[in-house]
Amino acid sequence: MSTTPLRAAMVPVVRQMRAYFAPVNRTTETPTIFDPGLSGAFPLETPPAPWVDLGWIDNFARWYETPTGVVRSGAKALAAAQYRGPLEARVEFDFRQWGKLQMALAGGSEHMNVLAPASGSASPAASGGTPAAAIAVLAGSTANQLLFGTGVTSAFVAGELIAVDVDYQQQTGYVGSGIPAAYVNSAAAVNQDPSYVRRVTFNVGRIGEVTSTSVLLEQPLPGGAPLVGASAQVVVAFVDREGGSFFQEWSALFVAEAESGGRVCFYYPRLSPNPGVGAGKFLREESAVIAKPCSAIALKGSFVALAYNDTNDGQSVLCYRSYFPAGMAAAY
Repeated sequence: MSTTPLRAAMVPVVRQMRAYFAPVNRTTETPTIFDPGLSGAFPLETPPAPWVDLGWIDNFARWYETPTGVVRSGAKALAAAQYRGPLEARVEFDFRQWGKLQMALAGGSEHMNVLAPASGSASPAASGGTPAAAIAVLAGSTANQLLFGTGVTSAFVAGELIAVDVDYQQQTGYVGSGIPAAYVNSAAAVNQDPSYVRRVTFNVGRIGEVTSTSVLLEQPLPGGAPLVGASAQVVVAFVDREGGSFFQEWSALFVAEAESGGRVCFYYPRLSPNPGVGAGKFLREESAVIAKPCSAIALKGSFVALAYNDTNDGQSVLCYRSYFPAGMAAAY
């Protein structure tokens, strides 16, 4: 029998957590699945689509707040069984990197792309006024390369951000290619704006190179290849708003990559930004001092977990915690 000491390898020592998010199909409430049996070697730098890497996060904390009751029986009301009350769990952390998805998740409702304004525009708006005309994207475009007609690419410059999605055409319900970005109740609510879908879409990328007929993106569009009839507009900024009626919903994976020992993963099939509640108090964002007078502005993420029915046994669950032991670590 081996006498090699194994227990030291059972302590996952980590520096930070890393966050990955993927869309939920809002029509069917189908999450993006993380199968630990297939994804145990989940590559942190190149996550498989549709997972999006949102960088390292700090102050990761989670709460399981499902109450447990006791069934009592007999003359002395002895405890005979237990039952669980309404399922509830929350997650909080700080994004240390800023980007469209990080801002959207910290804000919690519709997140807006500020489209480049039309020349001489006289209709200012807090989330962006009248934009410059959109440019049609040709068939055959991919999530990494957008095709345009000859000469059209002169409207774009390497380094610019670009939003790619279909025109708004009076549709109601969820809008946004690949990732639901907003819910439209009526065309009048969005002023029948043909650029509205591109104002909210998550299909945004940074132009890396401009050719005579196409633009190449530095990262693939999160929502995938442009749909037929999609157009593109330059984005000059992102803006989120405190308020709004739309609630986002995502699948989330948090990975603790161990400095020694095994890897720990927390998978939430359905996680919804919930900035209104945090650890029994209102959400508070603060700057993190680096070295005075310099500080980093953090984005606070606060989320509530929504229930998911496990296909193996039909049980309603909120979170899956996976542990991948280090090589030769003891089983217990």
